[in-house]
Amino acid sequence: MSAVLTVQNLTLVRGGRTLAAGLNFEVRSGGALLLTGPNGAGKSTLLRAIAGLFTPASGTISMSGDTIAHDETPALQAHYLGHADALKGALTARENLEFWSAALKQNGGLDPLQALAAVNLAHVADLPVGWLSAGQRRRTALARLLVAQRPLWLLDEPTTALDAASQARLAGSMAAHRAKGGMIIAATHAPL
Repeated sequence: MSAVLTVQNLTLVRGGRTLAAGLNFEVRSGGALLLTGPNGAGKSTLLRAIAGLFTPASGTISMSGDTIAHDETPALQAHYLGHADALKGALTARENLEFWSAALKQNGGLDPLQALAAVNLAHVADLPVGWLSAGQRRRTALARLLVAQRPLWLLDEPTTALDAASQARLAGSMAAHRAKGGMIIAATHAPL
């Protein structure tokens, strides 16, 4: 996997307030960008703009690479993990991941049970997500990154509600993703 995410002259305005102006950067295969700063600085807004969930006031966000079609947006090449876990509480952990695997229509990812095992949750595969602890729900959401391969991971406070062992597993997953040529942009207040 060889890809480049390019942000050029990006301006983000939210609620009449300019959060960023003239922002330029690139993230290449195997690379990572860590976004830090106080609450309200625009970290989440930038991630949402790259994910196609927020319209910038100006500038461009593009992605190119050997496996990326010319007309594919970064949003179609990204996993976005925001503050909400994007899980249905009435569905089991396995059913949630089966849904995301089918919805993302990507080959090469792990089977939902393998993904749950990778985040140490195989034992809750058949429990409704609504019954899980906050940390278990977050780990189920992180398992979504593993059921469909996408070159770009956009992670907003990914360690929220994770214990030390789960944070270490996340670090391993992030390193493995980058070693295969993946890219990560993460907003965080905690060390990753």
